[in-house]
Amino acid sequence: MQVCLDYQPAVAQRAGIGRYTRLLARHLAPLAGQADELRLFYLDFTRRADPPDVPGAVPHAWRLLPGALIQQLWKRAGRPAYDRLAGSADLYHFTNFIIPPLARGKAVVSIHDMSFARFPECAEARNRSYLEAQMGATIRRADAIITISHFSAGEIAAFHPGAAGKIHVTYLGIDASFVRPPQTVIDDARRRLGLERPYLLSVGTIEPRKQFPLLVESFDALDRNDLDLVIAGMPGWNCEAIFRAFAGARRARQIRYLRYVPEGDLPALYAGAEVFALASRYEGFGFTPLEAMACGAPVVVSPGGSLAEVVGDAAVIVAEADPGAWRLALARVLDDSALRRRLQAAGLEQARRYRWAETARQTWDVYRRVLNQTAGEERP
Repeated sequence: MQVCLDYQPAVAQRAGIGRYTRLLARHLAPLAGQADELRLFYLDFTRRADPPDVPGAVPHAWRLLPGALIQQLWKRAGRPAYDRLAGSADLYHFTNFIIPPLARGKAVVSIHDMSFARFPECAEARNRSYLEAQMGATIRRADAIITISHFSAGEIAAFHPGAAGKIHVTYLGIDASFVRPPQTVIDDARRRLGLERPYLLSVGTIEPRKQFPLLVESFDALDRNDLDLVIAGMPGWNCEAIFRAFAGARRARQIRYLRYVPEGDLPALYAGAEVFALASRYEGFGFTPLEAMACGAPVVVSPGGSLAEVVGDAAVIVAEADPGAWRLALARVLDDSALRRRLQAAGLEQARRYRWAETARQTWDVYRRVLNQTAGEERP
């Protein structure tokens, strides 16, 4: 079986779909048998991309034309066929919502959520328009659709009923590096990050659907002078108003914004938090609460999207998008030591259910099912 994984998101993005693609590739490679090949294809005209660090996989960079030009040709002219650039394969897996022009081979696509359709006001207009224009054709052309929660599977089927029979749920995994480090490591990371006081923590891209202003209002209402609010995440779409909310908070001096935290420091950042909180309006899966659980932090979340499904009963879920309700929930976890211990123990157990090796195994099973189908190889 020859599988070509679209590795482009992994070389273009540190987090989000880039991280999904990178970790999926690392765990797919050991599953390939002697007769299998896992090819990682990406565009690298400038020759600046870091080569994939995936033992057992075959990297394939295409450098004849700029990637931006190729993507425009795909959008506007429907050519060149992806397989003409990436080479022949039995199956192509596209990890970033859309199937580009493809002449031959089976097509699997990962559609992570439908937030752009459910909450269009929380999506960047150009990206939303592109996804809306391409999603119907992608779903028709897909031999299988992989998504990351049963919630997302329901959302895809609700907006595109024709997708229902093609959808496969493969929960994401928590990387093995997310465990509570020794206290000396936690203390060292906190010193380097300038986090000397106790802190609440939230991690995520700074964008509207994460609802960081709601968390800031709740923190203001806590009225705790012995506590900071730490927010870590790269600036995203329409983030200006969010940063104004940070600066305009009554306790702005106690809000610490960390633009980017290296992955190696994330376990210590999670483990050092008094509470991890995520007030997101919509998540297709929700990595960060599970990562926090795996590192021993008690977790408070909204039920947004799949979050309630993913965290189960191992977190406090605040149903209301109301600062007062969030203040009460955060105060309860901060002040109730028995509740904190229960959440920490339940969180560790919940996080153990999500492993990349299992994500990869289920993904490989989808590939085999698709290749066992009877449809011909020629594509429209």
